[in-house]
Amino acid sequence: MAVVSAVRRLPLLLAPLVLAAAVVLAGCGDDGGDGAAVAAAAPVTGVTRVAAKDNRFMPLAIQVPAGTTVTWAFEDGLVPHDVTGDGWRSGDPQRKGTFAHTFDRPGTYPYRCTVHDGMNGRVVVTGA
Repeated sequence: MAVVSAVRRLPLLLAPLVLAAAVVLAGCGDDGGDGAAVAAAAPVTGVTRVAAKDNRFMPLAIQVPAGTTVTWAFEDGLVPHDVTGDGWRSGDPQRKGTFAHTFDRPGTYPYRCTVHDGMNGRVVVTGA
């Protein structure tokens, strides 16, 4: 009798594990703006906020004048992200909150999420 009762409860016990696995696997998709898509994306002007959501940076590329502070907002619920560029990074992956970085010199600054391969973006900085 106890064995039958335990077998009946098995689906209820496994449901949280299946849900957790689905969340983790959803965070590992490679649809976040691969290098070719980022390189081909025309930079959006007038934007200083980039969202890390749905395993991608939105917009993929932005263009700002030198001296601009760009803010990344982590908006992907249970899926953590970070932002890492050449010589700067947001720190540990986070599920919510923001990170800001000021771009003082003209140039092109690619960045990525170290947690998710293919989740890339770009900041193009023009002369002030």
